[in-house]
Amino acid sequence: MTIDQQLEFLRRGTTEIINEDDLAAKLKLGRPLRVKLGVDPTAADVTLGWAVVLRKLRDFQKLGHIACLVIGDFTAMIGDPSGKSKTRKQLSREEVQANVDAVSQQFFKILDPERTEINFNKDWLGKMTFEDVIRLCSRYTVARIMERDDFTKRFQEHKPIAMHEILYPLCQGMDSVELRADVELGGNDQKFNNLVGRVLMEQYGQEPQVVLLCPLLVGTDGKEKMSQSLGNYVSITDSPRDMFGKTMSIPDERISNWFELCTDVPMTEVAEMLGPGKNPRDAKIRLAKEIVSLYHSAELADEEEQYFIETFSKRTQVTEAEEATIPGDLVQEGGIPLASLIGALGLAPSNGKARDLIKQGAVALDGEKVSDPFAKFAPPDLAGKILKVGKHQFRKLNFNN
Repeated sequence: MTIDQQLEFLRRGTTEIINEDDLAAKLKLGRPLRVKLGVDPTAADVTLGWAVVLRKLRDFQKLGHIACLVIGDFTAMIGDPSGKSKTRKQLSREEVQANVDAVSQQFFKILDPERTEINFNKDWLGKMTFEDVIRLCSRYTVARIMERDDFTKRFQEHKPIAMHEILYPLCQGMDSVELRADVELGGNDQKFNNLVGRVLMEQYGQEPQVVLLCPLLVGTDGKEKMSQSLGNYVSITDSPRDMFGKTMSIPDERISNWFELCTDVPMTEVAEMLGPGKNPRDAKIRLAKEIVSLYHSAELADEEEQYFIETFSKRTQVTEAEEATIPGDLVQEGGIPLASLIGALGLAPSNGKARDLIKQGAVALDGEKVSDPFAKFAPPDLAGKILKVGKHQFRKLNFNN
C-alpha cells in the first residue's frame, strides 16, 4: 500500500488521529512501528467493545507493525478514573491476577501472536521508589490534571477526587516512555491519558507518540457503552448461539455502527444493505454471521443463521439449547429462586436485573412465561426444561444430584 492507502485503511473506525501528518511521517520511516495499547484487566471477558481497539491494533499488524500490548496489572489496582463520576473501587492483586489469567489468551482470537509483545506495567511501575514518584509528579501540573472533564465535574460538584486517581494518567504515560511507543491506541475516553504520554515522552527526550482514538461501542441495549457490569455486552468467548442471538437483539439504528467497528465488511456494502426498500433484519443477520465467523467459524455462522430462521422467523418451539447445570448451592428451602438461577448462569448481570426481566415478561420455561419475580422451583421441576431469557438466550437445564 502507498502511505495514503495505509492512512485510509487505518482511518476506519477512528474518531481522531493526533496528528495524521505525524502518523504519515512515521509510516514513511520504513521500519515496524511500536504500536501500544494499554489494557487494565478489571474484568474476565474481552467484549466486542474492547475488541474495537484490539482490531485496530491488528490493522497495524497487517501493515507489518508490532503490537505492544501493556497489561495494566499495576494500574488496574488504581482504577482508571476516565469517565467516572466517583472514585473506583481498587482491585486486589489477587483479583487483578485472576482477570489477567482469564483474558490473556482471548487477545489472540484477534491479534497475531507472532507480531505481539506482551508487557506488564508492574515490571517498571512496581519498582519505582517514592522518590521516583515525586520526580514523576514534578513533570506535570495540577492545573493540567484538572483539565480532565471527569475531574472538573467532580470538583465542581464537591465530589471526592482521590490522590491515587491523579497519578493514573502519569502511570499510563510512563508506560509509553518505557516502551518508546510510536503510536498509542485508545477509546475516546482515553484521550487525556494518551496526551499525557506525549508530554512525558518529550520530557524524557523521546519523539512523542501519535494518538489514535476509537469510538466506544454502544451495547446491545442501544443506549449505554458496552459494559459487563451493565449486562449489555457480547463476549468474544460467547457460544456461537449467544453471540448470534445477542447481535440480533441490537436496535436497527446501531447496525451500521456495529458493522464499522466489529467487522471488516466494506461500508459501501453496508450502505447498500441498509438502503431504501431493504429489510434491516437481513443486514442484521449478515452482521451476526460476520461476528460469529470472526470468533468461531463460517460453518457455525451458517448453522446459527438456520437455527435463528427456524426458531424465530417460523416461530418454532425451541427443543435444543446449550446445556446448563443448575448450581447445587442455589437449592434452598422452598426451591431454587429463578432470578438467582438466571444470574448464576450469566443470563443477566445481577439477580435484581433478572427479577426485572421476569416482571417484563422476558423469561419463560418451556415456552410458558414466568411472571413472579420471586418464583422458586424444585430441581426436578427445572431439570430438562428450556429456560428462555430475553429474545435470544436459551439454556437447557440439568441438575446433578
